[in-house]
Amino acid sequence: MIKNKFKAPNFKLLSTGDKEIELKKLNSKYIVLYFYPKDDTPGCTLETKDFNKLLNKFKKEDCLVFGISKDNIKSHEKFKKKYSVKFDLLADEDKKVMKLYKVWAKKKFMGREFMGTVRSTYIIDKNKKILNSWTNVKALGHANEVYDFIKSQ
Repeated sequence: MIKNKFKAPNFKLLSTGDKEIELKKLNSKYIVLYFYPKDDTPGCTLETKDFNKLLNKFKKEDCLVFGISKDNIKSHEKFKKKYSVKFDLLADEDKKVMKLYKVWAKKKFMGREFMGTVRSTYIIDKNKKILNSWTNVKALGHANEVYDFIKSQ
């Protein structure tokens, strides 16, 4: 993870809705970047649906929400449509942004080690500094935790 109060690394990624999102061009009081392993898997679906349910509350706080995974745009579009997701999902197929944000790392599962996405979230402020971050996130209730933090600012 990148430490809080440090400058958030800039990136440019393809997004659902046939757009390109560049961090430095986003103009909002807060930006939530949540990194997740894979579209349409149980934990990732739960986390995405929770952020989606709270999206109007995030918007009232002048906060943009983006989900990022290594899935391609076609997968993201299908996932977004299936669950009526109202925010953009960003495709990091070559894992460059995940590596910049230090969420592509060694993981262990059932005694096996492999490289993968560590479920993580960053909140970035209007000056593009990291305001808060979470790593090894448990999907259930995480979106509420992120919203509560933003609301407390």
